[in-house]
Amino acid sequence: MNRRKFAQSLAVSIAGLGLNSCHYEPRLQTTEITIFDKTAAARELSEHRLSKIESRILSNKYVRPVGRNARNISVGQGGLRKIHILTTDKGVKGWAQSYWPDESLQKFVGIPVAELFDIETGTLNHAIQLDQPMYDLVGNILNLPVYTLLGEQGPRGIPIYSGENYFDDLEFEDKSLGIARVNAGCQQDYDLGYRAFKLKIGRGYKWMPRLEGIQRDIEVTLAVREQFPNCKILVDANNGYAVQDLLTYLTAVKDCELFWIEEPFQEGREGLLRLREHMYKIGCNALIADGEGRIDKGEGELMPGFGYFTKRHIELLFSLASEQLIDVFLLDLNLVGFTNWRRIMPMLQQENILASPHTWASSLRTFYAAQLGAGVGNMIMVEGIPGSVEHVDFSAYRLAGEVMELSDAPGFGLSLDVQ
Repeated sequence: MNRRKFAQSLAVSIAGLGLNSCHYEPRLQTTEITIFDKTAAARELSEHRLSKIESRILSNKYVRPVGRNARNISVGQGGLRKIHILTTDKGVKGWAQSYWPDESLQKFVGIPVAELFDIETGTLNHAIQLDQPMYDLVGNILNLPVYTLLGEQGPRGIPIYSGENYFDDLEFEDKSLGIARVNAGCQQDYDLGYRAFKLKIGRGYKWMPRLEGIQRDIEVTLAVREQFPNCKILVDANNGYAVQDLLTYLTAVKDCELFWIEEPFQEGREGLLRLREHMYKIGCNALIADGEGRIDKGEGELMPGFGYFTKRHIELLFSLASEQLIDVFLLDLNLVGFTNWRRIMPMLQQENILASPHTWASSLRTFYAAQLGAGVGNMIMVEGIPGSVEHVDFSAYRLAGEVMELSDAPGFGLSLDVQ
C-alpha cells in the first residue's frame, strides 16, 4: 500500500475515536480474567458525585543523579510532580499525576462520576482534563484495579527496563571513573531487580568529537554486555546519530544482541531502509523503536485520537511501520492521553505495531503504563524510572526477573499519604 492510500486508510480507521472496526486476539493470560457487571458498575458510579478536587506537589527523587543525553544537559537527581486528588461525596478518593491548572478543574465539582467516565470507553471527552486521576477514582469506587477496568488483555507481569542510564561517564565530580560509572549505574539497577537497561548513545553529536563519541558509545555498550551477559540492552540515540555513523556503531556491537534501537536519527524512509538492510547483513535482530520526539513539535493539525501529536507525525509513523521500518511506537503517555491510548492500542496491534509509551521523567508514569499494558495488551516493555516519590507507596508492584508484577490492588495501586 502506498503512503497516500495508507494515510487515507488510517484516517478512516480512527474516525470517531471509537476504533470499532479494529479487532484483535488478546495475548494469552496466565491468570483468569476478572468478569464484573458493567451495568452495576455504571450504576455505582452514578451514585457518587465529585465533592472536591485538590492538587499537591510531590518530590520525585531518582536513585542516583542522571547525566545528559545526546541533545540535552544533565537531568539531575529528580524533580517535582503535580498530582490531582479527586474526592466523592461518599468519601472515596482517587489521584494521579496531572498538570492541568487547578481553576480549570473546579467546574467538575458536583457532577456524578457516571457523567464524567464511561465504564466501556473511559473518561468522556468533556472531562478529559481529569483523565488519569479518574481511572484511579473509578477503580477505588468499584474496588477494581485499572487493568481490570481496561479488560485484562495483557499479562499481569509486564516486561520492564531501567531508563536511567545516561552519559554518566561524562558527568559529576567522579567523571574520571568513565565507563565504570555507567556500569555502576546498571549494577545499581540490577540490584533493584532490573534485568534490562537502556543505554543512551550519541556522545559525538554534541558532547565529544564525533569519532571519539562513537567509540565511547561502542565501549560503553561492550562493557555493559560483558558485565551483564544475561540482561537485555536497549540503546537510545535521541536522534543524535547520522545514518552511516549508526551503521558503524552497530557493526562494532553486533555481538551484543541489542534488544531495541530507539530514535537512532530523525525518522525517514531512506535512512531506515539503510538501517534495516545493514541490520540484516550483520545479523542484528533488534527492534526499531521511534515516535517519541514530535517531528513538528506539535505545530500543525492534530490527529484525532492521538492527543497532541499531529496528523503529519502519526501518518509518517504508520507509513514507516507499514514497510516494517518501525516496530515499536513510543508516543508519550500523557501527550496521547490515557483514554486515547486504550482506544488506539487495538489499531496498533491490528497493524502489527508494538507499543511502549514514553514515561520519562516521572517515576509515577511507569506504573500508569504498566496498568495500561496489563489492561489492553500489546505493550512490549515499560520504561522504568528507578526512584521514589514522597508520600507514595509503590509496594503493590514488585520486580521479578524481567517483569514488573501488578497486584490486584484497586485503582493504580499507589497509596498516597498526604493530608
